[in-house]
Amino acid sequence: MRNFSIFERFSKAFQDHPSLTRILVVSTISGGGLIAYSEANASYGANGAGIVETGTKKKKVVLLGTGWAGTSFLKNLNNSQYEVQIISPRNYFAFTPLLPSVTCGTVEARSVVEPIRNIGRKKNVDTSYLEAECFKIDPASKKVYCRSKQGLSSNGKKEFSVDYDYLVIATGAQSNTFNIPGVEENCHFLKEVEDAQRIRKTVIDSFEKASLPELSDEERKRILHFVVVGGGPTGVEFAAELHDFVTEDLVSLYPRAKGSVRITLLEAADHILTMFDKRITEFAEEKFSRDGIDVKLGSMVTKVNEKDISAKTKGGEVSSIPYGMIVWSTGIGTRPVIKDFMNQIGQGNRRALATDEWLRVEGTDNIYALGDCATINQRKVMEDVSAIFSKADKDKSGTLTLKEFQEAMDDICVRYPQVELYLKSKRMRGIADLLKEAETDDVSKKNIELKIEEFKSALSQVDSQVKFLPATAQVAAQQGAYLAKCFDRMEDCEKNPEGPIRMRGEGRHRFRPFRYRHLGQFAPLGGEQTAAQLPGDWVSIGHSSQWLWYSVYASKQVSWRTRVLVVSDWMRRFIFGRDSSSI
Repeated sequence: MRNFSIFERFSKAFQDHPSLTRILVVSTISGGGLIAYSEANASYGANGAGIVETGTKKKKVVLLGTGWAGTSFLKNLNNSQYEVQIISPRNYFAFTPLLPSVTCGTVEARSVVEPIRNIGRKKNVDTSYLEAECFKIDPASKKVYCRSKQGLSSNGKKEFSVDYDYLVIATGAQSNTFNIPGVEENCHFLKEVEDAQRIRKTVIDSFEKASLPELSDEERKRILHFVVVGGGPTGVEFAAELHDFVTEDLVSLYPRAKGSVRITLLEAADHILTMFDKRITEFAEEKFSRDGIDVKLGSMVTKVNEKDISAKTKGGEVSSIPYGMIVWSTGIGTRPVIKDFMNQIGQGNRRALATDEWLRVEGTDNIYALGDCATINQRKVMEDVSAIFSKADKDKSGTLTLKEFQEAMDDICVRYPQVELYLKSKRMRGIADLLKEAETDDVSKKNIELKIEEFKSALSQVDSQVKFLPATAQVAAQQGAYLAKCFDRMEDCEKNPEGPIRMRGEGRHRFRPFRYRHLGQFAPLGGEQTAAQLPGDWVSIGHSSQWLWYSVYASKQVSWRTRVLVVSDWMRRFIFGRDSSSI
């Protein structure tokens, strides 16, 4: 009884003083042990409702999506003044660059996913997760309306709403079918882990079906004809993985299939991997030709039936191609919830949500969008050229001295990154070269004075370097990390802005604009060969690049658990081959 009274006194002390931390009480009861542990957060009140002791309520951030952008935001957010509500139909993060490996058993599906609750619970930020899909965003009332994936919410209702102070939209995108008949019904996509698992099962089922007796050679060849639509990185990597799977594993297990397997890649453009260096494109096409992968360039799909696909060449000739399985990988489209939101805010004619350079949705104050569902609407220099001139003209003389121009260029380059890109593309070293190109007289004189017409002439071509960022995991991850850092410093930057001068207004922007840093890209081509294009126009193709690919993809895993699993899967494949079971 005495032991219980001691325990009760400690328990009462914790209730009366919740700021006490990490008290460990050990006592014995009848020779056994009783251990009580308490860890209280001083920033929380006794009601645990996210209220700090000063009475200030935490700002609620609703995060839609658990993909690259959303997970990167969650991992990098460190300010405990926020309460994060994660809403997504999938309760895990998937390492999507390895999905083609999942389709062929090179890597197991379990190895490329990390539960989102594991990521959230490691933070000092209060996070919670709801397995639901957002179907409507209401910016006027600061609510998102969701539909439970489990069918019922906590109140017994399938649909519910969630309030927010800040909304971070990172829902990603869906596969783009271009409204071609039959694509949705007859094709496989490769956007989610479930897609990769379905493709893997279909590949194995195709070989099992082709091994059945009394099957005609024509029907066996149709069943074992695998068509990939789209010559981008995903389509090319899947075709390469499938070729290795067939030649290294399946043909020896299914002798009836030998000689009947075909892989065809259809691409509407003149080349595959058009976003890569020309050297990589040429090598990939030559290697696929050597491997027996039939690459049909300039082929646009017009219709997909249950057993054949129709494609039209640039010359107008239409051909019908029998197939056993089709994987559709032709780009991304907008999700319905994003389309609806875009219509609400006057962006209905766009393909993705338009944001400013700080990832804030245009026309809103507290809504941010990042990743594949959004695009940065980079403001053009010539739209603000008069305001820039006025801001740089500190003495209001109506002309700019060379010194005033140089002082303004730092803020101009930060606010308008196309200026710096233009200087690099023209191999210009600074202001003098820019003015020379504009044919401004007396550039070498320090007392030069520019009129607004000359200023416009000097900057007239820089907007040609405005570029849209690619819809890649690398871009999304960098955007998530950037936005998290902005949220962490939001209160400090309100008092001490660190961004460039506001060209239209007073003061400075709170933060520096988002700036994407390209770290390179890979294109696995099968046969333990990978093409790598790294910054500085450095291109490497072959086995050495494959090992670089292994090391980079292992290091980019979000946890040690997935890192160990992925590496062990690669080792298992080298020793035992790929798993050919259909589960």
